[in-house]
Amino acid sequence: MPSSYERLAEILDPVSTVLLTVECQQGVVGPDSALPELAHEARASGALANIARLVAAAHDTGVQVIHAIAERRPDGRGANRNARLFRAAERLPVQQLSGTAAVRVAPPIEVAEQDLVVRRLHGLSPIQGTDVDPLLRNLGCRTLVVTGVSANVAVPNAVFDAVNLGYTAVVPADAIAGVPSEYTPAMVRNTLALVATVATTDEVLGCLKRPRRRV
Repeated sequence: MPSSYERLAEILDPVSTVLLTVECQQGVVGPDSALPELAHEARASGALANIARLVAAAHDTGVQVIHAIAERRPDGRGANRNARLFRAAERLPVQQLSGTAAVRVAPPIEVAEQDLVVRRLHGLSPIQGTDVDPLLRNLGCRTLVVTGVSANVAVPNAVFDAVNLGYTAVVPADAIAGVPSEYTPAMVRNTLALVATVATTDEVLGCLKRPRRRV
């Protein structure tokens, strides 16, 4: 019977795997974040550094990277106002406005020329109602590795949407973050592990960097 690592290696074929970073933007996880508690957790937990490691490995191994960015127009046109979260975001001192530094991918994550950046003006999901799903299909994706923030909202949205759309979801548990800190492992254990393959960053890196068998 194959081990859990062998099963992970089986589904992480670079040809059909895409790495998704969720809201890893300066206005969310950067030093001048609109959400300083979340930004601190993303950095202090090592999640942001692990995401950067995964992105670098994806660039080295030919795995496609998609960066999902949440932003809004300065006039707010088209933005949701149907939940407390959206109304609170309108009052934050740092706004995720299109074209500003707040919606640039945050260091230490590096964006390569071949990366795709998908920006959304509405909703909670990085996938539903955005260009991500058709891009994944055109790329021949079968496995989606989901990283980023937050484990409270956007990351579970991405995982559920990926599974509902027929993709196999992989979640490196140490490459996502939420608040409070103890919430993330509870979300992983009680929810995400039911629908996704949960691994560590090192395990995913080991699979992506392993020698390929010649056919």
